[in-house]
Amino acid sequence: MKRRLIGKVVSNKMDKTIVISVERVKEHPIYKKKYKVSKRFKAHAENAKEVVMGSVVTIEESRPMSKEKRWTIVTEEKVEKKETVKKEK
Repeated sequence: MKRRLIGKVVSNKMDKTIVISVERVKEHPIYKKKYKVSKRFKAHAENAKEVVMGSVVTIEESRPMSKEKRWTIVTEEKVEKKETVKKEK
């Protein structure tokens, strides 16, 4: 069974590759305080330029495609682009 992770798209500037940031909550072994830890993964996407920054994606393990790329995109939840409205003075 292949691992699946859910994360947020951080970069889509490369050809056929996107960078995903996955956040996890860890607990300190002695003090029991919970804190966030994030890790960035590079994943293969044929339509990398169409993937919107900030969208939530599910990635799955795959064979190594390059030195750092070992994941592929399974699903993508599109996020609507927020348009900024300039206030006129």
